[in-house]
Amino acid sequence: MNAVAIHPDWLRIRADFPVLTREVHGKPLVYLDSANTSQKPLPVIRAVDAFYREHNANVSRAMHALGAEATDAYEGARRKLAAFVNVGADELVLTPGTTFALNLVAYSWALPRLQEGDTILLTRMEHHANIVPWQLVAQRNGARIRVVELTPEGALDLDDLRRKLTPDVKLLAVTHVSNVLGTVNPVAEICREARRCGVITVVDGSQALPHRPVDIAAIGCDFYAFTGHKMLGPTGTGALWGRREHLKAMPPFLGGGEMIREVRFEQTVFNDPPHKFEAGTPNIAGVVGLGAAVDYLYEIGMGHIEAREQALLAHANARLAEIPGLRVFGNAPGKAAVISFLVEGAHAHDLATLLDLEGVAVRAGHHCAHPLMAHLGVPATCRASLAFWNTHAEIDHFAAAIGRCRKLLA
Repeated sequence: MNAVAIHPDWLRIRADFPVLTREVHGKPLVYLDSANTSQKPLPVIRAVDAFYREHNANVSRAMHALGAEATDAYEGARRKLAAFVNVGADELVLTPGTTFALNLVAYSWALPRLQEGDTILLTRMEHHANIVPWQLVAQRNGARIRVVELTPEGALDLDDLRRKLTPDVKLLAVTHVSNVLGTVNPVAEICREARRCGVITVVDGSQALPHRPVDIAAIGCDFYAFTGHKMLGPTGTGALWGRREHLKAMPPFLGGGEMIREVRFEQTVFNDPPHKFEAGTPNIAGVVGLGAAVDYLYEIGMGHIEAREQALLAHANARLAEIPGLRVFGNAPGKAAVISFLVEGAHAHDLATLLDLEGVAVRAGHHCAHPLMAHLGVPATCRASLAFWNTHAEIDHFAAAIGRCRKLLA
């Protein structure tokens, strides 16, 4: 990996993202939807292009030069990703994303082990991907789901969590960073409490890994899932980290090629983890691109990225506070650069549509978090999610655009 930059040149870095030079509806694009998916820098785009131009072959299936090159690039990306989050490469299962990774845990770990009377503990702020798989498991084995509540500021109520870590709880699934509120959960503390109670922990890291340093070993969880497309990588990429002893004991999630040692009609001998969970031809070019994204993030430095985004968030909060009738949801201390908001008298979808005409891309809707929207008492919000390539000038344009939209909607 390259040396970490001491003083990032943010304008130079911004120039690495071709899409940011676009105009939308005749206005310069202001992309504030990174919590949905991140834009891709040139090194990632070039890495995918180079794979298809120069090295395209399947992995682990050919003795020829291209097959060896493809396998080396694919497994090299796995090693880069493992080092990035401080885990062993043999504990990192490459997946199409967080949703697949969480389902893998649900069906390969939870379904064979949980039984009637057991409890799965979730939180009020979870994404649907960290709710629905557990519901499907509970419906099949008779387990039940309980929910940890939030404080008025949008933080996780840790006292409520401790009260609900009762002996019947077998698994706790929690997001590292809320995709709606920006709340950064103290996952190391949460996992320590759960471990003390003998509870298996599953952390959804989708919104954490792109924006702050993440050391999975230090967190102390049992499983950690994340996605590549939110951290500058191609879509259809991601990973599940699991403790080695869990992965060895879990049955495969899918069956097919690559995840086997030997197949007979009478019996199949499965491969060792992580390959045991990687059936079929993977998204090789995507994973190679994800490896390039890791190199890119490492070169900037995740500490620099976190500090930059916190500065942008502070500027955005100050500008939005000047707009009458604008309400922000989620004000937990130390939150990530995610702002969910509504403007009095305006539906979230109408406001987002008008902002798009101003060149500003925000997301509007329930953000795959229906239970949280119900808790907040709203059907939808607008969400502006910032990234290190954004600028203070873009935030000023965003705030001014809200003011103009507000007048139109009034």
